[in-house]
Amino acid sequence: MIDLNHQPKFHERVTALVDAALQAERGQQEKRRYLGASRLGVSCERALQYEYADTPADDGADFSGRTLRIFEVGHVMEDLAIRWLRLAGFDLYTRKHDGGQFGFSVADGRIQGHVDGIVAGAPVELDLAFPMLWECKTMNDKNWRDTAKKGVAVTKPVYAAQMAVYQAYLETSIPGIAAHPALFTAINKDTQELWLELVPFDAALAQRMSDRAVKIIQATEAGELLPRISTCASYYECKYCAWAVRCWQTNAMGQMEVSA
Repeated sequence: MIDLNHQPKFHERVTALVDAALQAERGQQEKRRYLGASRLGVSCERALQYEYADTPADDGADFSGRTLRIFEVGHVMEDLAIRWLRLAGFDLYTRKHDGGQFGFSVADGRIQGHVDGIVAGAPVELDLAFPMLWECKTMNDKNWRDTAKKGVAVTKPVYAAQMAVYQAYLETSIPGIAAHPALFTAINKDTQELWLELVPFDAALAQRMSDRAVKIIQATEAGELLPRISTCASYYECKYCAWAVRCWQTNAMGQMEVSA
């Protein structure tokens, strides 16, 4: 039962102000007009259609203030990882000479990707070859330990797909990046432990993700809805999808409805 007599405590009032400010700031940001390579490994193609079309999320399904705070903490921890690796002797580049990010844009800008960094050198005792793609993520303790035990390709296939696509599309502008393993770095947000893994280029995965991107774009622009990941609305991924209500109430003709 809701306590109608509850009076927000001081920390709750301040947090509410912070979260409202973060959400307002995000609302002013320019909308993404492309399919991001970092998302191509997401399991549901229909969800990716909604994302690509910038379809409004269900009521209450937009990023909460807490989620936006989590994102910002992740960015700060990535900056720390850059500092730590450079101190350890890694020649790590996160920006080009003009200040822009390393990345790619294909299909008339409808598919794009921006990488965390490029490793051009490292301590000789590590016996690495360069250039190397660098990808950094932050994880809670449970996910971090699972990744450290089983590897990123098994536990976080979205990240593995992201790296493969980056390597494939950057090969023309950064020759050799697909010939050498990517350096995946994960920071445990609870303990600050580091997991670093060399991830060989998976050409077959990159091709599947590239084909998938084309499929999603073509279907979306034709107004055709691709199948859901599940036939049951109670499926765990569907329950947490930002477009679950819209998706399961779609008309029987399977037409793509992207506007509110």
